[in-house]
Amino acid sequence: MTFKIKFGTDGWRGVIAEEYTFDNVRRCAQGYASYMLEQGNVGKSIVVGFDKRFGSENFAASVAEVLAGNGFKVFLTDSATPTPVIAFAVVNTKSCGAVNITASHNPPADNGFKVRNETGGAIDPEGLLRIEALIPDSVESAKRLAMAEAEGKIVVFDAHTPYFEHIRKLIDLQPIRDAGLTVVVDVMWGNGAGYFTKLLGGGKTRIIEIHNERNPSFPEMKRPEPIRPNIDVGLKATVANKADILLVTDGDADRCGIGDENGEFINQLRVYALLAYYLLEVRGERGDIVKTLSTTNMLNRLGEIYGVPVHETGVGFKYVAPKMTETNALIGGEESGGYAFRGNVPERDGILAGLYMLDLMVRTGKKPTELLKILFEKVGGEYFYDRVDSAFSGDRATREKMILDANPKTLGGLKVTELVTVDGFQFRMEDGGWMLIRFSGTEPIMRVYCETRHGDKVQAILQDGLKVAGIK
Repeated sequence: MTFKIKFGTDGWRGVIAEEYTFDNVRRCAQGYASYMLEQGNVGKSIVVGFDKRFGSENFAASVAEVLAGNGFKVFLTDSATPTPVIAFAVVNTKSCGAVNITASHNPPADNGFKVRNETGGAIDPEGLLRIEALIPDSVESAKRLAMAEAEGKIVVFDAHTPYFEHIRKLIDLQPIRDAGLTVVVDVMWGNGAGYFTKLLGGGKTRIIEIHNERNPSFPEMKRPEPIRPNIDVGLKATVANKADILLVTDGDADRCGIGDENGEFINQLRVYALLAYYLLEVRGERGDIVKTLSTTNMLNRLGEIYGVPVHETGVGFKYVAPKMTETNALIGGEESGGYAFRGNVPERDGILAGLYMLDLMVRTGKKPTELLKILFEKVGGEYFYDRVDSAFSGDRATREKMILDANPKTLGGLKVTELVTVDGFQFRMEDGGWMLIRFSGTEPIMRVYCETRHGDKVQAILQDGLKVAGIK
């Protein structure tokens, strides 16, 4: 029986050599090719890139062969390439889309198949379902790599240099080079290696990269996801080097994590609010904000202060990217540390997010802890956040019914005022905070998140959320 491939938030991910095989990757490539042909992209080009996981370059070559066999010209990256760089390459080469072989922040045993459209951004949920439906049981139309290269159907190219040139148009890097900062950069054994060094080298600012070699087992971390405990080594390195900030990019460098000058993690919701503050206050720009329902209400407050609309979507850039394109949004982002910016492609960019954080520090002359104080003064006080992930047994439908039937009146002692079911189950509370239960789109786990104005209630809210979800 043919393995059934199911697309999640960004595409498909699976365990290498179990479900993630060359045959199944080729099947995915054929489904994507058929979808792109349906969309009227006959004879156009598609970008294919890959990360540093086990066998990624070989899986990417197989994808390129299938796409070439369907009549597409393929631009195949010459080395492991960050997701945002691949996204920009789509626009720069005037391609109709991209396939990226990466499992992003997943555990070492996994690999993945991300798909993108002509904007370089995520394909909407309807498009993902259509690709999934078009995946065949087997693939016939593949053109061997050497033959396709000889015929000019597959072109191995440098995606990095045009991206560097593009970044220099979005931000003046010289003041950052001249600032004399010490910056620790943890690239998590991933695709972000060398980017900050190349962009910011040659001045007074010192860039110290760690975990910048290829090692698909991701030593010193559970997975290349820019949250604790995965970044604990980076936080220690920040203190040891008396650095001003820690910048972290995940495995494919589309997500960004931040540590302050004291080696303390700044959660992603606070980073998102800082980036929005930077664009609105420091750069004086105006435009819509797009946020997933799992991220901070500080953005709503900033929207009120600066008079800009705030749009709330389901979780994942398959929702955020189309809304950003529709509204020409200034910034879009999600709880996981993925942030996208107007002027760039509608895709998460951990490299640009890190550069903007550095620019915020240089323009204000403030360290990260000082910037947080300014932010909290602006939005009227502190906001507190945390998340718990848990595996669950039984089928999803039964679990969802259990959550609805629980119908909690309070969480952590705070009154529940509303239930929102846009994506998962978000219980809104009397203090303006929320608790969200949702199922991961990429892994068999359930996530419980919360944000509240009461720091002493965070863990109690999460524990009540786990009880609502039927997890003791």
